[in-house]
Amino acid sequence: MLAQHKKNIRVIKELIRLRFQKIMLFRLSFFGPFFVDGSLFAVQLLVFRAVYANVDRIGSWGRGEMILYIGSFSLLNAVSMVICFFGLNSIPYKIKNGDMDLYLTKPVSPLLRFTFEQVNPGSIPLILMSLCIIAYGAATAEHSIKTAQIAAYIFWLAVMEILYFEMEVIIRALTFFFVTDARLSQLEEAGIDLCMKLPGIAFYGIYKVIFYGLLPYGIMATLPVQSLVGEMSLPLACFGLLVLAVFTALTAVLWKTGIRHYNSASS
Repeated sequence: MLAQHKKNIRVIKELIRLRFQKIMLFRLSFFGPFFVDGSLFAVQLLVFRAVYANVDRIGSWGRGEMILYIGSFSLLNAVSMVICFFGLNSIPYKIKNGDMDLYLTKPVSPLLRFTFEQVNPGSIPLILMSLCIIAYGAATAEHSIKTAQIAAYIFWLAVMEILYFEMEVIIRALTFFFVTDARLSQLEEAGIDLCMKLPGIAFYGIYKVIFYGLLPYGIMATLPVQSLVGEMSLPLACFGLLVLAVFTALTAVLWKTGIRHYNSASS
């Protein structure tokens, strides 16, 4: 097991090295995304400002908590954009055109390669900007934040980043079973767009069932913020870990089943 982990680490390092070599062949490809992603992030902030300009509270959250939420969700999205989004996003195309064959013949996990082979350093400014928003939200929040709460916040961010990754894999792995994933991608985009603007504490009834259980985008930034401002209860923490466990198992089963179900486009 330890030898396998060491091998995976070496593979990840090599994938990232090759990716940077490829990007640096064309300098505009390296520096261009800094400007593009930074501009898009600025537009998002203007949208958030317009949405929350006349809103003082959502449930028990004031403006500071809402700013923390926006920064937290942006951070989750930015980390995904830097590390794995573009690699995972290529899965449906690899399945449809038969390029998946090349991944299955390599002595390394196909999912590991998809995750790290297209890292995107151009999205690093989004991480830095998200951290600035989080810092501003923490300073604005009506709660005194202690070291233990910061540690809990970092823990839940890590947990929710894993869940974010698993949702990306699940959506794209369904291409193994369906001809197209267009509708699923639209569903993902709609869910992220809604939950990036509206915290989970605002959902009730069927909406809470959907965005806390079926498409758990509603908890991804909500739980970290609740842990930071002292609203995290033991049942809520157990629920968050249970959701992660369920989706981890679902991701593993769906991916392995999809690989077995896969028929080469060239066969």
